[in-house]
Amino acid sequence: MHKARTFPCLVGVLLFWCSLSSAQTTETPRESLVIGPGDLLRVTVLGESELSQTVRVRDSGYAAMLLIGDVEVRGLSTSEASTVIARKYFDQQLLKHPEVSVFIEEYATQAVSVLGQVAKPGPVSISTARTLVDVLALAGGLTDVADRHITVERGGGKREVTQVFLSNKAEDALNADILIYPGDKILVPKAGIVYVLGDVGRPGGYVMQNDSRLTVLEAIAMAAGVNKTASEAHVRLIHNSNGQFRERDLPLKDIEHGKVPDELLQANDVIYVPLSFGKNIMMATNSIVASTSSALIYAGH
Repeated sequence: MHKARTFPCLVGVLLFWCSLSSAQTTETPRESLVIGPGDLLRVTVLGESELSQTVRVRDSGYAAMLLIGDVEVRGLSTSEASTVIARKYFDQQLLKHPEVSVFIEEYATQAVSVLGQVAKPGPVSISTARTLVDVLALAGGLTDVADRHITVERGGGKREVTQVFLSNKAEDALNADILIYPGDKILVPKAGIVYVLGDVGRPGGYVMQNDSRLTVLEAIAMAAGVNKTASEAHVRLIHNSNGQFRERDLPLKDIEHGKVPDELLQANDVIYVPLSFGKNIMMATNSIVASTSSALIYAGH
């Protein structure tokens, strides 16, 4: 008789654990909102009204449940929290077949923090998952000096950092877009700057906006090209590596004529185009000769 009573009980135990196991192993898409500190939860236990309660999640991520004590629910979806709480009631032999449901009555972690090179940095409130492009648009969009390599830190207590490259090309940017969830953090760094100095049309610093890539010829073009008085045979490239400067010759003329491949620059690189004194003197002499000739023609008349 004892064995006959035990067998159905064992079957029930096996069925309960199988249901918990299948709930864990079945891959489901991440829910838009996960539980975070400060959220107000309504926990309902089917058939056990005295165990149903409303509880606030503490800063530690734990919620105090009746009879079973503290349960860590931070970073869990409501279905995951239901499974964890049900397992607690079962493990402590308080309920044989606990059926628990969790509902978030009040959210305290809806904002996404958008920091760095956006028009309006700060918290952006969303109530469901939005694409990265949508959230950046809510933050006013990227600034002119924004880098396209964006860092996303997932919320929910599980520190997961993702690097996202947002291309300048619209189609590529939309295809590579990811979902942002409430509680996530987005950091948009400042793009690298390349300096073109010396005898060029517009010396100065230029942002690496083209997918965060910039070549020598592109940088020279942004600086309005080299002047006629420039010494293209003596152009120098200065590379700054963690405060240590390395300088070398840059074969600009060969690059322009296709004899040498165009080079990719790195952030904080400096291209220096020196003035050619010979060309400068020659141009000054030509200018004097031209002025003299004009004066003689005018005097002849």
